[in-house]
Amino acid sequence: MFPEAAAGYEDCRATADWLLAQTSLRPLVGIVCGSGLGGLAEMLKDQVVFNYRDIPNFPQSTVNGHAGRLVFGTLKGKPCICMQGRFHLYEGYPVQKITLPMRIFKLLGVETVILTNAAGGLNQDYKVGDMMIIKDHINMPGFAGNNPLAGPNDERFGVRFPCMSDAYDRELQQLAQDVGAELGYSDFLREGVYCVLGGPSFETIAECRMLHKLGADAVGMSTVHEVIVARHSGMRVFALSLITNQAVMDYDSEQKANHEEVLQTGEQRAKQLERLVSTMVTRVEHGSNYA
Repeated sequence: MFPEAAAGYEDCRATADWLLAQTSLRPLVGIVCGSGLGGLAEMLKDQVVFNYRDIPNFPQSTVNGHAGRLVFGTLKGKPCICMQGRFHLYEGYPVQKITLPMRIFKLLGVETVILTNAAGGLNQDYKVGDMMIIKDHINMPGFAGNNPLAGPNDERFGVRFPCMSDAYDRELQQLAQDVGAELGYSDFLREGVYCVLGGPSFETIAECRMLHKLGADAVGMSTVHEVIVARHSGMRVFALSLITNQAVMDYDSEQKANHEEVLQTGEQRAKQLERLVSTMVTRVEHGSNYA
């Protein structure tokens, strides 16, 4: 049903070269938009837009709230590339295919990746509409052997056994805190641990309780696979969750998680999230050596 699981270096190079031939822009920052957060791409000036279906070797997005477009442009003069719509395990893609865009980002010259997502809040102090700076993750599919780096390793991308204790760049986390404070977001800007599950079914009450006990503050179905591949290829990573629903932890609760609620909260907080990310982008330093 789907193309081969892992596109090799040559395929990724061919896709990157195809894109570079269509635009003179050379992006330094790559942005991935989560559910309902595609508005970030609309902020880019001098846009060159590609539909995923037109890009060689590129997967297709099948989820409502994910547009399926790759947008090149500048954000206050800084060259960026933005994915409007990402890929998930629950769409049936092999994990290597989901993360293919990260390798293409690297080959385009991207140095810093900023990922956003919609997540369920497990931390009882979190409220719907909070933004959580991801400081670390728990990779549940990885525990079961579903890791995007499984299979033969190509040294042209990165090493066989990459370190993940520094997956989320601490300088970028601090930058987000500083920018958040300037913008007056401190009341709803958090920092915590994101846990990824396969989906598409939302979590049971028992699962939410377990994940919370394990130290997860938020839970979702994306981002971590991309982070692993981005770090493998030496890009800096910053990730931000928008808490779009409170995970149900109590059997007496009448609440139910649903995707419409996720998109609705995205709309309400999106402008502020976009402002935070766009301000960060203008201040990210480039040209240093950070692997």
